[in-house]
Amino acid sequence: MEFNDAFLAEVGLTAMPAEQKKDFLEYVQRELEIRIGERISKGLTEVQLAEFDAITDKLEAAKWLEKNRPDYREIVTRTIQEIKDEIRANSDKLL
Repeated sequence: MEFNDAFLAEVGLTAMPAEQKKDFLEYVQRELEIRIGERISKGLTEVQLAEFDAITDKLEAAKWLEKNRPDYREIVTRTIQEIKDEIRANSDKLL
């Protein structure tokens, strides 16, 4: 997923001041990575977590997830939707 002006428009933040956009988009990306990582790691063993942490190639990581956490795409989709909903619900506070 790309975090850009189109994302801001989708969540109702087109009026966000330009100087805040970059920092906000970086925050959203970090927050999603944390949430997705926490959710995907639940149910994995320590050995599996170590295996995944050792992977450096994105394609290999995707293959590993398909095998070891086949619901990861659903987790990612659900988590992205949740954060979009949170942002929309709080857009007036964020502007």
